[in-house]
Amino acid sequence: MYILGLNAYHGDSSACIYKDGEIIAASEEERFRRIKHWAGFPSKAIEFCLTEAGITINEVDYIAVSRDPKANFSKKIFTALKNRLSLKNMINRAQNLKKANSIENEICNHFHLSPATLKAKVVQVEHHRSHLASAFFASPFEEAAILSIDGFGDFSSTMLATGKGNQIKVLDTVSYPHSLGIFYTTLTQFLGFPHYGDEYKVMGLAPYGTPRYVDLIRKLILLKDNGLFELDLKYFNHPKNGVNMAWENGIPGMDSLYTENLTTLLENPRQQHEELSQYHKDLAASVQQVTEEVIFHILNHLHQKTGLKRICIAGGVAQNSVANGKIKLNTPFMQIYIPPAGHDAGTAIGAALWVWNQLEKKPRTTPMFHGYLGSKFDNAYIENMLKEKNIQYLKPEQKDFFNEVTNCLIDEGVVGWFQGRAEFGPRALGHRSILADPRNTKAKELLNAKIKRRESFRPFAPSILSEFVGEYFEQVDDVPFMEKVFKIKAEKRYEIPAVTHLDGTGRLQTVHHHTDEKYYQLIKSFGEKTGTPILLNTSFNENEPIVNTPEEALNCFLRTKMDMLVMEDIIIKK
Repeated sequence: MYILGLNAYHGDSSACIYKDGEIIAASEEERFRRIKHWAGFPSKAIEFCLTEAGITINEVDYIAVSRDPKANFSKKIFTALKNRLSLKNMINRAQNLKKANSIENEICNHFHLSPATLKAKVVQVEHHRSHLASAFFASPFEEAAILSIDGFGDFSSTMLATGKGNQIKVLDTVSYPHSLGIFYTTLTQFLGFPHYGDEYKVMGLAPYGTPRYVDLIRKLILLKDNGLFELDLKYFNHPKNGVNMAWENGIPGMDSLYTENLTTLLENPRQQHEELSQYHKDLAASVQQVTEEVIFHILNHLHQKTGLKRICIAGGVAQNSVANGKIKLNTPFMQIYIPPAGHDAGTAIGAALWVWNQLEKKPRTTPMFHGYLGSKFDNAYIENMLKEKNIQYLKPEQKDFFNEVTNCLIDEGVVGWFQGRAEFGPRALGHRSILADPRNTKAKELLNAKIKRRESFRPFAPSILSEFVGEYFEQVDDVPFMEKVFKIKAEKRYEIPAVTHLDGTGRLQTVHHHTDEKYYQLIKSFGEKTGTPILLNTSFNENEPIVNTPEEALNCFLRTKMDMLVMEDIIIKK
């Protein structure tokens, strides 16, 4: 049985393909379109998945879509009428729902089929149920509590559940207009970061401030006795104006979400290119602290309600790695699973797994311990491409290969690392990465000057051999998807300054030999020469989606000041 999972007409559009419960491939559409967070119909990702599976669309049994326009439909109509939403907003939402409800037509048009000849049954899975499934059904847990939390999807923002075996039971929801994701996005906009997906910038800025304004920020959100929350709606535009999303040419955008009341409470909002003041930094710290308080409030009540010690989390807010790293310290949960694509792209996987497990009641699949599900290219392809472009390269023996790369890193070099299958999800995890020496005090400035050109307050992440986590971090846990931030031990911070954030933390990735032998071997080689089993790891891109092909990797290498490009077994130097 083939199941094609889709996230369509939503930010981070994506596709995946399963065969008899085992995943074959998955990718975000942005990797092909080269537009961040691309939000239309994921036609190129679909074609990629079908090619990887070696099948045509006619051999697919189910098309699982992580949107259900019928979900909460009466609530949507009632809210629109009650709040007298603008005609523009109602037309915008109606058009988007119409697209989401016509996936079958989109598939048929794209593949030049008549609806009568399409074999696949289209199943529309509510957005948050897809999130729940992407976390629990992909986890190694037989039983666990589950939390899905983001902006909005199918009129809900938060969903609490339990999972046991191949079934999920929903316990509670938070519905429109209340949303922790909207709370965070609104304050992200207020702080002068207007683009879709900018929330991580507030998280990176927060350590530069002191949470002086927590009492003011708490006015925006009320914690309820039942473990849920409500927004104080006078500070937010969306109850009156709706969440007016724009999808121009696949680029997601969002109207301003804050009201004059928020401006009165917090003074004037920062303009996009205005210099960051200490006030802005303190405000970011306050927003992050209150967000964490809300998350721990929900989780503590979820534990009380279920008595379970394991938790699976997904949704846009689940990408808040700072909060994730504090869950064990602030709740009774002892084990945590967050999938590699906890954001909306991962709902494609969740929708497929919902069909396989929840609807078909099939046995659970192999747990997802890595996210290497995207494009791949062999040495022959890469060599042919380089020869056509008349690019000189080396192809050393294995021992010399790791020595070449390690020596470049030790000599303050910046290395583009392109290996195996691309990562599915927002993080580069050693397959489409830019690497540097974490001991180099100048590495952060070098990377921003040579390649990344991003805000100076944003940290870079450490990839560490899994067996050394306890030597460098205060908490010991498996963090394969860079989904948690932990405190680095005080005595180790001087050793790895390039990956130590201002507050002494690092967003780590634990690297295992059994899931990524080559990246593991490179870090091991670096550790044997330097005594530090860690590399600085950031995504292989330059203000664009992560590179997906050797051509894109080479172009990025040539137009930046990167020192070395490594693609599979091939090395290119400047």
